[in-house]
Amino acid sequence: MRSFLELAQARQSDRSFEPGRTIDSDVLNRIVEAGRLAPSACNGQPWHFTVITDSELLPQVGKATSSLGINRFVKDSSALILITHEPTNITSRFGCGIKDKDFPMMDLGIASAYITLAAEDDGVGSCILGWFDEKKIKQLVGIPEKKRLMLIVALGYAAKPKRKKIRKEWNKVVSFEKY
Repeated sequence: MRSFLELAQARQSDRSFEPGRTIDSDVLNRIVEAGRLAPSACNGQPWHFTVITDSELLPQVGKATSSLGINRFVKDSSALILITHEPTNITSRFGCGIKDKDFPMMDLGIASAYITLAAEDDGVGSCILGWFDEKKIKQLVGIPEKKRLMLIVALGYAAKPKRKKIRKEWNKVVSFEKY
């Protein structure tokens, strides 16, 4: 088992998956469980995860993520995890108002990060998507009209080797005691 920092170093946004390779259901369940266990403000858990693996539905949803040449790789995904914003508890809503912060959106981001790190831990590639036809996907999978589909995590086995991770220099993004 790799350390957390090793997982963070290894995890990347994969945009090329091995077509036709499925993810074992035990692996997929572990990945989704990591998202379910993610922390959330006031334990509001403002999410619903819809897992798409069906061989007929998967390409339809994948097509609804692709437009203007963006996300064409999704057609080769082995699974998609749709992350829908759900109502949170009163404490979280109250905190949002007092602090003028959108805690549920932060929580959805944290959950998607947990999902992608869990995928990496099991050797599964991932990419978080924010570009998609929300209305079409909601129709395809039966997400109620009033709900918001906020993120999709594409999963599959990477078809290309890992890239060198490029990040800003430490001293450009980290300071202690003062900005």
